[in-house]
Amino acid sequence: MSDLYFYLAIVATLFAIVDPIGTLPFYVSLTAGFTAEDRNVILHRSVLVVAVVLSVFALAGRAIFQVFGFTLFAFEIAGGILLFFVAFDMLRGEITKVRLSPEDREEAIARRDELSVVPLGIPLLAGPGAISTVMIFEGSAPDTLLATVATFVAIGVTCVATFFILRYGPRILESLGRVGIMAMTRVLGLILAAVGVQFVIEGILGAFAAH
Repeated sequence: MSDLYFYLAIVATLFAIVDPIGTLPFYVSLTAGFTAEDRNVILHRSVLVVAVVLSVFALAGRAIFQVFGFTLFAFEIAGGILLFFVAFDMLRGEITKVRLSPEDREEAIARRDELSVVPLGIPLLAGPGAISTVMIFEGSAPDTLLATVATFVAIGVTCVATFFILRYGPRILESLGRVGIMAMTRVLGLILAAVGVQFVIEGILGAFAAH
C-alpha cells in the first residue's frame, strides 16, 4: 500500500505542477489559425519535449546533487518554496501573468516551428517546478523497484493526460469555460501548496536529523 500511495502522490503532484488544464487556454490561443496538421505536429512535439526533459532530470537528479555538492534536504526546501509560490499564483488566479507575457506570445506566434519547444514544452509545461519535483521524488524514492520507476510512470501518465487535454482543448474550453478552467486551476494550486509545504518540512527535519 505504501508503494501505491507513493505512485498516487507523485502522479497527482506532477500533473498539478505541469498543469495542462491551466495551459490549455494558451495552447488554444497560440495555435489559433494554424492548420490541423500544424497543430498536431506542435502537440506531439511539445508532449515529447516534456517527456524527455522531465525524464532526463529525473535520471540525472542524484548526479546533479553530487556534482554541485548540495543535499537532497536543501533541494527539498528550495523546491518546496518554488512550488508554493507557483501554487500561490494559481490560487489567486494569476497563473497567466507568471507563465506567458504578451511579448512571449507574439514571438511564439511568429516562430511557429519552435512553438512546441518554447514556450509550450518549456516552460509552460516542463517548467522549473516540474523539474524540481521529479528530481526530489526520484532522489527521495525508497530503494525498491516500484518506487524507483514511480517517477517515470508519473511522467508517462502526465504526458498522456496532457496530450489528450490539449488535443481536445477547444471542446474542453467550450464545456468548462474560463470560470471552470480557473476553478480547476485553483484546486490544483491548493494541492501544490500542500506538497510545497510538505517538501519544506521534510527538508528541514532531514537537515536537522543529519546533524
